[in-house]
Formats: sequence, C-alpha cells, structure tokens
Amino acid sequence: MDNIKIIFFDIDGTLIDMNRKCISENTLKTLIRLKQKKIILCIATGRSPLGLPHFDEIEFDAFLTFNGSYCFNKRESIFSNPILTTDVKQIIKNASSINRPVSIATKERLISNGKDNDLVQYHSFANLEVNIADDFEYVLNNQEIYQVLVGCCKKDYSELMKNVSHAKITAWWDRAVDIIPANGGKGVGINKILEYYHLDKSEALAFGDGNNDIEMLQSVGLGVAMENASDDLKAIADDTCGHVAEEGIYHYCIRHKLI
Repeated sequence: MDNIKIIFFDIDGTLIDMNRKCISENTLKTLIRLKQKKIILCIATGRSPLGLPHFDEIEFDAFLTFNGSYCFNKRESIFSNPILTTDVKQIIKNASSINRPVSIATKERLISNGKDNDLVQYHSFANLEVNIADDFEYVLNNQEIYQVLVGCCKKDYSELMKNVSHAKITAWWDRAVDIIPANGGKGVGINKILEYYHLDKSEALAFGDGNNDIEMLQSVGLGVAMENASDDLKAIADDTCGHVAEEGIYHYCIRHKLI
C-alpha cells in the first residue's frame, strides 16, 4: 500500500463508536501517524459542516460534507451542489403529509420546522440539537439547501419522495434519512476531491460502515468496510477491518504497514 496518498473516513460507526460517541486513543494515534507520513486525510460524512467533530492533535486536510454535496478545505470550496428549491419544498410538503418535521441544511445553519423523537436523536449523533427557527421559510426561499433531514422508516420513502424529480434518499440509520441532489453522493464528492488534489482513484483508500458509503467505497482504489458495516456495504467492499468498538482502523493500518 505504498501508493496510498489520500484516505477518506466516514465518521459515525467508522471513526467514532456510536455507543461511546468518541474516538478511541489508538484510532486518533492512527490519524496522527498517517498525517506524519504526508497522507491526505479527508472526512467523508453525511453531517453538515456544523456537525464536524474536532479531534485533539489532528487537523484534517479536506472535508466532504452533506454526503458529498459540499466539499471544502481550509482554503477554499472544492465542490458545491445544492438541492433545487422546488424539490426541497415538495419534500417538506410530503413530510407534512406523514406528520414528519424536517431539518434543512445550509453551509452555515441546520434549522427545523418542528421536531419528533427520531429527528432529535438523529441530530444528537452529531452532538447537535434540533433548532426550530422562526426564519425557516425565509431560509428555504433565499438560501442554498444542501441536505434535508427527516425522521422516517423505509416504508415511508415512496411517500416522502413523491413528485420529487432531482433529489434522492441516502441513509445509514433505520429511523431517519438524508435527502441530497439526485446527481450527488459521496462518490461524486470523492471524484471532485481527487481531481482537486490531482490524484488517481488507485491512490485512494476509504473506510465506511453505512449504505451511504457504498458509492464512496466504489470510487476509490481500495474500499474497506468496518466489521460493524451493513451487509450491503460489505458486499461491495474490497476488504474489511475490525469493529469500530475494537479499533478496526488502527489494527488494519498496522497490519498493512500504513503506520
């Protein structure tokens, strides 16, 4: 694996144990050692920029947020792909018909028109609270929306996306979804970041655990699924590593002499 120059990491269930809600000491040590070897480190997440974690002693080089709809580094925006406002409005209407509030995400804000238990817990994974905003309608009509978050189950998907033309569901939890542009996804974001750094996919490695990581693992030379990953992700992965609770990334990187 001497040719690996960039590594993409999902957060929840990959870098961070969902139960402990923190990164382990050895996983953090792994990131530090990879950085010392001049490997570009990139977060690839469904979270908004507001929900990105901060880890002591390590600074990531690039960020793929909103499942690839907004990618950036400390210097500049790399890729921006908001959802059509007409589709966002239709999703909100559809969600209302099944008695579900929604959250809409801009680059700077994550606001809601109500809350329920599923939406509250979904936000809590990123240590965020549901923010019911008085200016929800103004933001909807005047700012770019990169992602819509809705608490729901799989049986609700068809109703939620009724008459929506240019957006799609991506999900890693069974009680909520992220809705992103139909021409988006982590795979698209990864392609834009590789292009930005003038790298080939053969020089890229990615770790993930959820179904929203499928395109990510398919867009790099080596896609690794966590032991705790979904069966769908494991089915398309090039390789697997240990469970996030057992520091799978750390042991994988040692075994393959990445650190």
